[in-house]
Amino acid sequence: MDLSFKIEDFVQACTKNCNKMQKKSFKKDEIITTYIEKRNQLCILISGSADLVRYDSNGNKTIVEHFNKYDIFGEIFYIIATNNELFVKARKECEVLFFAYDSLKHRCKQNCKFHQMLNDGFSELILSKVTFLNTRVELLTKRTIRDKLLGYFTILSIRNFSNSFLLPFSLTDLADYLSIDRSAMMREMKNLKDEGFIRKSGNRITLLYR
Repeated sequence: MDLSFKIEDFVQACTKNCNKMQKKSFKKDEIITTYIEKRNQLCILISGSADLVRYDSNGNKTIVEHFNKYDIFGEIFYIIATNNELFVKARKECEVLFFAYDSLKHRCKQNCKFHQMLNDGFSELILSKVTFLNTRVELLTKRTIRDKLLGYFTILSIRNFSNSFLLPFSLTDLADYLSIDRSAMMREMKNLKDEGFIRKSGNRITLLYR
């Protein structure tokens, strides 16, 4: 989704002017944040990439979301029943901005440019996030492994404006992201290659049906 709200300008404004914002750096595989009940934290990924991860009671891992530069995340987008259910993990070195959702209602004393821009553009940020989450729900509700794979590949193709693109995950993490068995996924990917739907070279996928 194209935003008239320029998040790059917003990030520059808030890092220079607002005392309610924290900027932190994280190394690969570090935990960026754990979702905590009633905290209402909002985060913006300035650089790098990260995953929102959940482990169930049996230790099974699910990648709930994948975040790239300028994506937003935090407790305000989820109902948190118990602490430590969800956490965000750096996939590579990251810089992240942290601030509380309540700071939208209580501006800092200098009425900084950050708060002006955030109040002007926040509705667009939320709309973009909701659109992304709806896309993810639609993907997960597809009934077959083939439909999930082709649906996800189509999304990546559209985002990259190309029929050829790199997967942002390892194949193990891709299976976790799509909530499917890895072995069954690998068999289906082989079938898609053999039937001429895709070409695969390492982590690069080329769609042959679009």
